[in-house]
Amino acid sequence: MSVIKEILTLYVERADWFAELLLGHIALALTAIVLSGTIGLLVGVLISEHQRIASPIMGVCNVLYTIPSISLLGILIPFTGIGNRTAVIALVLYGIMPMVRNTYAGLTSLDPDIIEAAVGMGSTKLQTLLRVKLPMAAGVIVAGVRNMVVMTISVAGIASFVGAGGLGVAIYRGITIYNPAMTAAGSILIALLAIICDLALGALEQYEKKKGS
Repeated sequence: MSVIKEILTLYVERADWFAELLLGHIALALTAIVLSGTIGLLVGVLISEHQRIASPIMGVCNVLYTIPSISLLGILIPFTGIGNRTAVIALVLYGIMPMVRNTYAGLTSLDPDIIEAAVGMGSTKLQTLLRVKLPMAAGVIVAGVRNMVVMTISVAGIASFVGAGGLGVAIYRGITIYNPAMTAAGSILIALLAIICDLALGALEQYEKKKGS
């Protein structure tokens, strides 16, 4: 109970500081999410249309995804320095995998008869992609977005170890000065942010699946 009391006291006494860290965390994660989502979607579409290159590209994405996050940050430091830029690059590399995988899976599991009907009605490849394939695969793609967003928000917590901002600063400071309450306070806010985003995207995922069924 004493630790909980300390955490609540920290939130009250240092509300401005935690609010600043929360906004910084959202900005850092959002930047990575937008980049990961855009790149992952485009790559997923590309390999679904040209399946010969799907295996090697998925292999590269899998390798990047298996590198421990702290190791990836360490690898990037000599090339990109410390700060938010290194953190964003690492988060983007992690976030690409679920987007590529789900976009590819969604687009390649569609009923071929529906695609053939769209082409038979005179739709171009681009029109078929935008008006038929992507809307039908939206549920699976949103599931990838959901995984990517939650993962990005969580992993962004260690960005402070390379001089980036966000709620990881509270975790890092709590560890260095041996203040468990501060470490827990930062961790709780990250978890709450991830849960809120997960619930919101989960509702969107269910909506898209019902709409597509």
